[in-house]
Amino acid sequence: MNGRRMLATAGRVIGQLRHDHRSVALMLIAPSLLVGLFAWLFSDQEGVFDRFGGAILALFPFIVMFLITSITTLRERRSGTLERLMTTPLGKADFILGYALAFGLMAVLQAAITVSFAVGVCGLDVDGPLWQLGLVAVVDALLGTALGLLASAFAQTEFQAVQFMPVLVFPQIILGGLFMPRDQMPDVLHAISDWLPLSYAIDTINAVAAGDEGWDVFGPLLVVVAFAVGALVLASLTLRRRTP
Repeated sequence: MNGRRMLATAGRVIGQLRHDHRSVALMLIAPSLLVGLFAWLFSDQEGVFDRFGGAILALFPFIVMFLITSITTLRERRSGTLERLMTTPLGKADFILGYALAFGLMAVLQAAITVSFAVGVCGLDVDGPLWQLGLVAVVDALLGTALGLLASAFAQTEFQAVQFMPVLVFPQIILGGLFMPRDQMPDVLHAISDWLPLSYAIDTINAVAAGDEGWDVFGPLLVVVAFAVGALVLASLTLRRRTP
């Protein structure tokens, strides 16, 4: 891995995003709109948004970054850009980490906007500090980025990249504890949920919302970080120069 090449890759990706207004809007604005829609939907039911709003903050950035990253990376490979880059001293790890850094910066902006909107406009009430809520949103977005980079290595078209959502995303939403507490699930499903990173992201959000401190917050968060790092390592190992 070379730091300069990684930073150069991140700078190139950010430069491309500056001219892709639709992708920027999707990353920065769409999560807030979805949170606002959810809050509006349950505005007449007291306490519902406060109960589920934190978990929604973990969910939407994860989904949006997964879609954007997987499709963008796949386009680089299909267009031959990645193949040309690989003729230079740029390594696979430099490419993957450069992408992760660029989208990580976008994740920070996304988290700041989404958390501010959820708390300031939609009235989300949490007992924990807001910076922890933002930190979890950033880590969840990075998890989506890492899994998107991994999924792009196995897809041949943008449509196939989207098709990975039922495999990598939907089971995590269903079993992550959003619809039912994980300890109330059947034993088999509970055991499966223990191996899904979004479960720990939702656990962390719920801990922040409840005002918990210490390991109750940062323990599950470290598990999410470990999953994201593992996905980035696998993505660098499975990255192909070009789609046949």
